[in-house]
Amino acid sequence: MTPPGTMVPSATQPGATDLAGLHHALDGWFAESARELPWRSPDCSPWGILVSEVMLQQTPVVRVLPVWEDWMQRWPTPAHLAKEPAGEAVRHWGRLGYPRRALRLHAAAVAIQEQHGGAVPGTHHELLSLPGVGDYTAAAVAAFAYGQRETVVDTNIRRVHARLVSGHALPAQSLTAAEMRLAEALLPHDTSLSVRWNASVMELGAVVCTARSPKCAECPVRASCAWLAAGEPPPSYTPKGQAWHGTDRQVRGAVMAVLREADAPVPREMFEHAPADLGFAPSGVGVPLAALHRLNSAPQQLGRALDGLLRDGLAELHDGGLQLPA
Repeated sequence: MTPPGTMVPSATQPGATDLAGLHHALDGWFAESARELPWRSPDCSPWGILVSEVMLQQTPVVRVLPVWEDWMQRWPTPAHLAKEPAGEAVRHWGRLGYPRRALRLHAAAVAIQEQHGGAVPGTHHELLSLPGVGDYTAAAVAAFAYGQRETVVDTNIRRVHARLVSGHALPAQSLTAAEMRLAEALLPHDTSLSVRWNASVMELGAVVCTARSPKCAECPVRASCAWLAAGEPPPSYTPKGQAWHGTDRQVRGAVMAVLREADAPVPREMFEHAPADLGFAPSGVGVPLAALHRLNSAPQQLGRALDGLLRDGLAELHDGGLQLPA
C-alpha cells in the first residue's frame, strides 16, 4: 500500500472528465445540503470570515457559533476590537480553548486598523503579514471573503482527498508537500467554482466523510471513492486524542475561567489556597475558584499553569495579583 501522504501515480488520479464530474457532483450537493452558517452568508464581512476561520481552528462549529455571534455583535469591525484591551478579547473568547487565538485576533485587528485603514486585506500575501495568520487562514480568507482561487487545505479537506483519490483511510499525520500538490491538481481552474469546491470538500469532510464514522451511503461522490473501491482499508496509524482531565491544559483553563470573571487582580494565594482557608469569601470569582480548587492540582502543576499564562501574555501581574492583559 502506498504510505499516507505519498502522491498517487498519475494513472490513478482523476482524469479531466472524472475531475469535472467530481466538481459538478460536489457543487450540486453543497448547493442543496450545506449548513446555513452565518459566516457563509453573502452579507458576512471579510472580518467576520477571518474571525470564524480563527475560531474554527481545532474547535467544532457548535461551540463556535454562539461565541462568534457575540463577538460580531460586540466588535463588528476590526476597529471596534482594536480600541479594546487585549484582555477583553480573551474574556469574550469564553471556553473555546487555545485562548492565545484571541490575543492573535486582537493583534490582527490592531494591525488591520493601523496598516490597512481598518479593512481586512484581500491578498494572500497581505493576509500572511497579519499577526497569527498562517498559510491556511490566509488562503481561506482570500477564497471565502474575496472570491480568489486559492488552495485551501484543512483537516477535513485532507481527509476527503486521502480517501477519495489516494485510497487511504486517513491523511498523513502532518501536512505533506505531496498533499499540497494533490490539492492544487484537484482545484478547479474556474475561480468561482474553485471557491465553491474548497467549501464543498470542507463541508463533506465535516458532516459526511468524518474521521471516525464516515456516512459513506450519504456521500455524493462515493462511486468515485478510491478508499471504498479498495475495501475500506484501515488507517496505518491510530489517531491520538488529546487528553484533558488532569492535564496542565485543564488547570490553565480553570485559571482562565477565574480571570475572565475577575474585575480586579486576583492574588496568587487565592489560586494556591481555598478562599475559606484564607479567611474570606471572594465575590464574583467564587464559582470558578471553587471549580479550580476541586481539581486538587499539585502545587507544581498549578505553578506551571500560572507561570505559563504569564509567559504567554494571557495574564499580567498587577498589584501583586493576576488579571487579563490590559
